[in-house]
This record gives sequence, C-alpha cells and structure tokens, in this order.
Amino acid sequence: MDYVFLTLGLLGLFAGGEALVRGAVGIAQRLAMSPLLIGLTVVGFGTSTPELLVSVDAAWRGVPDIAIGNVVGSNIGNILLIVGLSALVWPIRVTGGTLKRDLAVMLAAALVLVPLFWLGAMGRPAGLLLVVALVAYLTWAAIQPGEAAAVEAPARPLWQSLVWVGVGLVALMLGARWLVDGAVSIARTHGVSEAFIGLTIVAVGTSLPELATSMIAALRRHSEIAIGNIVGSNIFNVLGILGVTALITPIPVAGRFLTFGLPVMFGASVVLTALLLLRPTIGRVAGVALLMAYAVYVWAAQG
Repeated sequence: MDYVFLTLGLLGLFAGGEALVRGAVGIAQRLAMSPLLIGLTVVGFGTSTPELLVSVDAAWRGVPDIAIGNVVGSNIGNILLIVGLSALVWPIRVTGGTLKRDLAVMLAAALVLVPLFWLGAMGRPAGLLLVVALVAYLTWAAIQPGEAAAVEAPARPLWQSLVWVGVGLVALMLGARWLVDGAVSIARTHGVSEAFIGLTIVAVGTSLPELATSMIAALRRHSEIAIGNIVGSNIFNVLGILGVTALITPIPVAGRFLTFGLPVMFGASVVLTALLLLRPTIGRVAGVALLMAYAVYVWAAQG
C-alpha cells in the first residue's frame, strides 16, 4: 500500500498542478493581467503549489527532513534533470533583458539559506524574511518587466477556470498527503533516511508540473518558457515555499542539508547561470552532462 500511496500521490500532484495552472492562467487573462505577471505569479505559484503543500504537510507532521529536502531537491532536479532533458529534446537558446536579473535573484536566494541552515533551524523571523524578499522581487519585476512573450491559453468562461482551480487544489492536497504518507513509510521500512527520500523521490514528484511545462515548451521550441519556468520555480521554492512553511511552523534543519544538499543546489545554480550567460546555446552534449551530474547526485545522496 505504501507504493500505491506514493504512485497516487505523484499522479495527484501532476494532474492537480496542471489543472491549477490552466485555471489560474484563464482567470488572470480574464482579469487582463500582463503576461509577465501571469508568468511570475500565477504560473510560478501554480507549478510550485505541490512543493508548498508537501513541505507544509511534512513540517506539520514532524518530518522536517522531507519538508526541506523537498525544496532543495526540487531546485537541484529542476536544473540537472529538467534542463538536461529539455536540452536533449531541443537545444536551448535564451536571450532577454531580465535573464541576468532573475539568475542573480536565484543565486542570492540560495546564498541566503547558508546562514539560516547554519543556525540549525528556520523560525518565523526567517520565514518572514524570505517572504518579504519574494514580495520585493515580484515588485521589482513588475516595475521593470523587460520583454515578455504572451502566454498562450485557450479563451474560456470564468466559471470554467474557477472549476479547474478547485479541482487542481483538491488533487494537490490529496496528492501531497498520499505522497508524504507513502514516502515516509517506505523510508522507515527500508531504513532509508527521510532526507534522501525528500531530496530525490518527493522532490521529483513535486517537480512534475515544472517537468511537464518545460518538456512541452522544449517540444514547441520555446526555450524562454522552459528556462523561465525553471528559474522562476527555483526562486519561488526558496523564498516562497520555505518562507511560508517556516511562518506556519518553525523547521529544524539537519546538518546534512548544510554540508551536502545546499552546496549541490548552489553549485547547480552557478552552472546553469554560466551556461546561460557564457554560451549561445545549451546543446545536447551539455544536456547529457547535466543528466549525468544528476545521476551522481542521486547516488551520493544515499550516503
């Protein structure tokens, strides 16, 4: 039954994230929101909702390693796994006035976690700091939007979008509960650490909406959407997910995250930044290298 719950949880997160984003984009367009704000807020928060629900649920139930491992592992998987797969599907070429800004915010968000993790716990003041930083970033992005491509979505009545949002939220809540139940039980049964489960299985499961979005964007040769989804999600995961979770309930931080998870996350962020700023294209060779690095990370996480 543990594996059944794990599978149902993954399916619930994938379907719920897709439904939530579809409905939220429809509502935003009906309210005449700009494409940039739709991308940064509606789509960004929408694809990060699984991480939020899983981390909050895990922290509430006294499984902090799942809560933190979910966020750190999702950010690592977003770069090494999802960008790697996207580059295999179609070489990534990204330009734009906001790219340097958003990459800098992603790196700064990762660095902010160093002193917070070093203290051994994230309390409500730390959570408030992260949430305020997220609001500041969104305000900055709204004031200086740069160039943004229009979000494509079929026009639909407002009530249909509201139904999609409701269905998505229900599926996400059920998926988050089943995923945490199954993952924790499997970890304890087989003697695998909860930190490892959080950094790998749970992290990949909650990143399914980002995976689906980036892969579809790559298939349609929209590199900006694929990369923007990853960078935006990584920013939201740190500032929004960890911030909100710490505001709801303080989270103890295991030393393993400071010595292993966080350095890998920051290193992956630096690699992605270098690839995007120093090379005209992230090709298939780089994609294979990122996937190999992810395989090494999963192997090392078992230690």
